[in-house]
Amino acid sequence: MSEAPAAASRGPALAALVFGACAIGFAPILVRLTETGPAAAGFWRLFLALPLLALLALRDGQGVKTAPSKMMLLAGLFFALDLAFWHYGVALTSVANATVLTNLSPVVVTVAAWFLFRERPGRIFIAGLALAISGAATMALAAEKAQTVNAPLGDLFSIITAVWYALYFLAMRKARQGSGASRAMFWSTLVSTPLLLIAALLFREDIFPAGPAGWWACIGLAAVHVAGQGSIAWALGRLPASIASVVVLAQPVVAAMFGWILFGEALTPIQMLGGVLTLAGVIIAQRAPVQRAQ
Repeated sequence: MSEAPAAASRGPALAALVFGACAIGFAPILVRLTETGPAAAGFWRLFLALPLLALLALRDGQGVKTAPSKMMLLAGLFFALDLAFWHYGVALTSVANATVLTNLSPVVVTVAAWFLFRERPGRIFIAGLALAISGAATMALAAEKAQTVNAPLGDLFSIITAVWYALYFLAMRKARQGSGASRAMFWSTLVSTPLLLIAALLFREDIFPAGPAGWWACIGLAAVHVAGQGSIAWALGRLPASIASVVVLAQPVVAAMFGWILFGEALTPIQMLGGVLTLAGVIIAQRAPVQRAQ
């Protein structure tokens, strides 16, 4: 029997995912503007988001007084690793590459969800996933390497980030089964914040932004975290992890567009084609039901 909700009931969750994907599409742009080190940018993103997340969690019914679940703690650990590797990837390679390669995580999520949650993907879903991944890979491979600091190393960090992001997705999906989105976000963020500060200090990064523009970028990252990751966390309580991870692939298209506008990282016709293929794959995959494995 199909495990996915009916199309009508999962509509709000899909809308939240698309919104979240578009919101976090601004993150790599803002990281470039923070005037801090990569891990430090992640620290400010989470530290500045904590007060608002605490207020939202207090309205969630369960609040923040009760101890977090193990999955919330794991989600925080994986998200700290995700941000650290991703922000270094953004600093070394192009915005398009860093975002696209990071979002290859649906492959990991789909396989893991099959074994852990018994969410068996159907043929239509696999076709949509393959199309989305092909489009994402096309965008990455066609990126202009001359625009980067150290593209191979940045691409490697971004690929590793895909694994951390997949593990975060799965942990948050499990955490959401017994808790509200705001509470899960608060505790995972609280765990991630000091870990990123420790990383920034170990690598002797510039911790504080050099001027007002950098601070505004940090505040923007915090807003992106609350609105973007918060929307995704909310949707993860209502959708299979595999479908959610594919819909979030809309993010690299948004990031690539703004990388072009703000940093002059022009998209070639091949990259544009990759973006179209990615979005087409997302549309196909999110329409497919995910079956409960027997």
